[in-house]
Amino acid sequence: MSDTYRMLAEFAQSWGLVYFVVVFLAVLAYALWPSRKAQFDEAARLPLSED
Repeated sequence: MSDTYRMLAEFAQSWGLVYFVVVFLAVLAYALWPSRKAQFDEAARLPLSED
């Protein structure tokens, strides 16, 4: 294997997990932020509304 491949594989194994954890926490914070409650409640009622 080439050194470039090995370097990229080690980078992905170490920092890839950190990246995905940070993204997950950001999405979780966005979804659970108190000011977003009204927006998500309105979106949840949207399929039940009649045009």
